[in-house]
Amino acid sequence: MLRMKKNDFGLFDTTFFPKFVAMKYLPRWIVLLMDVLLSIIAFVIAIYVADKMKLEQSSSVLISDILRTVVLMTLQIVLFWFFHTYSGVLRYASFVDAIKLFFSVVINIAIIMLINLVLTSFSKGILIFYSELIIYGVLSFLFLLLIRLLVKTSYDYFTQRGDYITPVMIYGTKSAAIGIAKMLMSEQVGSKYKLVGFIDDDKNASEKMIMGVKVYHLNDEILKKIIVKKCKSIIISPVKLNQVNSSNILEKFINNNLTILSLPPMNIWKNDIPNIGEIRSIPIENLLERPQINISTDNIASQLKDKVVLVTGAAGSIGSEIALQVLKFDTKLVVLLDHAESQMHELKLDLEEKYEDKNVTVFLGDVRHKDRMEYMMDLYRPDVIYHAAAYKHVPMMEDYPVESVQVNVLGTKILADLAVKYRVERFVMVSTDKAVNPTNVMGASKRIAEIYVQSLYRKLSTSMNGSTTKFITTRFGNVLGSNGSVIPYFKKQIEHGGPVTVTHPEIIRYFMTIPEACMLVLEAGSMGNGGEIYIFDMGKPVKIVDLARKMIRLAGFVPEEDIKIVYTGLRPGEKLFEELLNKKEHTQNTHHPKIMIANVQLYDYDKVSVLIDKLINYSKLCKDYLTVATMKKIVPEFKSKNSQYERLDI
Repeated sequence: MLRMKKNDFGLFDTTFFPKFVAMKYLPRWIVLLMDVLLSIIAFVIAIYVADKMKLEQSSSVLISDILRTVVLMTLQIVLFWFFHTYSGVLRYASFVDAIKLFFSVVINIAIIMLINLVLTSFSKGILIFYSELIIYGVLSFLFLLLIRLLVKTSYDYFTQRGDYITPVMIYGTKSAAIGIAKMLMSEQVGSKYKLVGFIDDDKNASEKMIMGVKVYHLNDEILKKIIVKKCKSIIISPVKLNQVNSSNILEKFINNNLTILSLPPMNIWKNDIPNIGEIRSIPIENLLERPQINISTDNIASQLKDKVVLVTGAAGSIGSEIALQVLKFDTKLVVLLDHAESQMHELKLDLEEKYEDKNVTVFLGDVRHKDRMEYMMDLYRPDVIYHAAAYKHVPMMEDYPVESVQVNVLGTKILADLAVKYRVERFVMVSTDKAVNPTNVMGASKRIAEIYVQSLYRKLSTSMNGSTTKFITTRFGNVLGSNGSVIPYFKKQIEHGGPVTVTHPEIIRYFMTIPEACMLVLEAGSMGNGGEIYIFDMGKPVKIVDLARKMIRLAGFVPEEDIKIVYTGLRPGEKLFEELLNKKEHTQNTHHPKIMIANVQLYDYDKVSVLIDKLINYSKLCKDYLTVATMKKIVPEFKSKNSQYERLDI
């Protein structure tokens, strides 16, 4: 007995429907048995109708109705097996399945008619009346087809109730969009999407039908009156997504509380049809208010060819991406350095699986330990170093300034000195825009690291006529999706239902993607002649609260209604506005429009190195205030904000 209960509408529901929806498919023998029973019923009706209508009284039948039924069904089962009519999933029955059923029935009738002709030629009577065969053929085909339509309709009805399915529209009508539509309508078990229409920019395409659904021309009126009411999500093909990336079309969809979905690039689709399991919400990177930065890799490839490359901080988001991009080139050896044991273990396993043909190794070590670093340098003798190892979290470094100096200053000094000793060709240091007029310990420590490598190069290039390691610094702002950045933090808060916490309603930041930032690091490293500090054009600054709202909408929620935004106040050392890095009066252009050279104050190595050694000694003694006070002597523009060290600026 089925258990029954009332639903929210007062109607009775049963446990059958969830089981029906969850069932993947009926066993083939059940489908075959059902088809045979329907065929028997069709033949019994045919005998009854032919007898009542007395269509063929003059014909003589050789055997009884039971034996005739057995002969007909035996042939029919053979033909069902031959055409595999029972192999398809009933709820996904299609035109092809109908054709198979038609031929299995028609050929059965044709065989019986042929037998009748043979028997008649020998005056033996007939096997089955022709009228019975015709009636059977019509009825059996209709019964077999209708049961499939009934199962398909029932399944679609019950799976489209409540939260089972999401109505979607596809943006575009070209081949990629059609491939997505085919995928949604194909035999994809467990699909949660129903195609209710297409959206196109072409007015001529509007009101036309594609694959049984209407095409709508995208404008503000149709968006609000039709599209928003008919669907909950918009699927954008990867081709179309690249075209609309820099426009405000995505913003329109999001502002109308539509979730935007996309798929992987077309070149990895199988048979021109994607996999429904690969449908995902678009990443926040696609809502950056600027076009993607593209770089030619010719200079990088020629410089890294047959070279030993060392990447420090390789377990971090920036270091790991630099490593992945370096591995695309024809290097002699890539050495990946980090002290994070668990992350390095995962990185090692990943590299062994994906880069079997590359000469790459991991080295567990801390940049603060000079002996360990010297052992590594002597062992591998790198030609190029990408130095991404650093402590980067502003509030954490305000609490632990001595650790910031130990890693960001001492670690850089150790590697820079060893680079000179072991005749490294290029040393590319990854810095930050927070080093510009720093208001926190982290930014000041990175500025001091910049000062050290730049002044070291100036001293050595003068005394050695330029035949020394080329020290190059690269600065960029916040990177979307990096470890500890605001993006994964917001994402986690949204997944837990909020609230999303923002420090200040007016706080703004510059953003770029991890691949963009790392490719610019490689490009700047290849063009540098030594001593330069390269800065990147990061486009327009983004309000953090606007970023939070976009992420909430991307997740399918309404800001302030479904997910609250709470302001918590600026954290220690945090700026409200980051410094602009592309002021023309402070930069020099390069051959790449997105990369400039910063005109910064130059330091004398002999003088500044004494202060830096003093700073490092204070950090080793764990003297927080003496450490920060010395940092302010080295970097006079370092003025603390919202920090306990503000008293040192008085």
